[in-house]
Amino acid sequence: MEGEAAHHLGRVLRAQTGQLYELSDGFRVCLGRIESVGRDKVEFALLEDLPAHHPSLDLTLLLAVVKFDMFEWAIEKATELGVTTIVPLAAARSEKALLSAAAKRAERWNKLLLEASQQSRRLRVPVLLEITKPEAAFASEKNGLCVMLSERADAPPLRKVLAGQQTAKATLAIGPEGGWTDAEFEAARQGGFQEASLGKLILRTETAVVTALASLNYALGDD
Repeated sequence: MEGEAAHHLGRVLRAQTGQLYELSDGFRVCLGRIESVGRDKVEFALLEDLPAHHPSLDLTLLLAVVKFDMFEWAIEKATELGVTTIVPLAAARSEKALLSAAAKRAERWNKLLLEASQQSRRLRVPVLLEITKPEAAFASEKNGLCVMLSERADAPPLRKVLAGQQTAKATLAIGPEGGWTDAEFEAARQGGFQEASLGKLILRTETAVVTALASLNYALGDD
């Protein structure tokens, strides 16, 4: 192990020779024993393969950019809940100042995803794509179950949308605090998205992310 990760392990965590760690290359997990600790390099001896969890559900989250503290909390929890891909959306009602600053946050966001993946002992870190217009994101998601959270009165409960579904791939779209525009609703419909409601109460973005993803995992996952 080299670079920042090795520096953190050796200098911050003060790792010692002989200590055991679980190591992952994104495909398998091994039990490793530290053989030597340098300034920016830690050498391991791989002792044995360990059971690795491969999620059965491929989850994509389309999440409108909101205030960064809420957005970052949401993507951290989405990582813990097994999301495979995260697509930040430049929705029509997202704050323009946030969208202008968001491109500079990609490095920080990827670091958050890595740390959340390590904390939850995920095999792989979620893929964070570039900020995308909702219309383009809706058009690109053609496979599996596609769900768009909606505050419209006639939107069916998420429970009913998920009832009887059997799929290995799902996409969840969550809009900005101001809600989706009519044009975005239409683009989602043309992209095969089904509207779904989380109930009569109005939830904050980060609350909706956790609630909806947990529901999808419960209804569609096999673990």
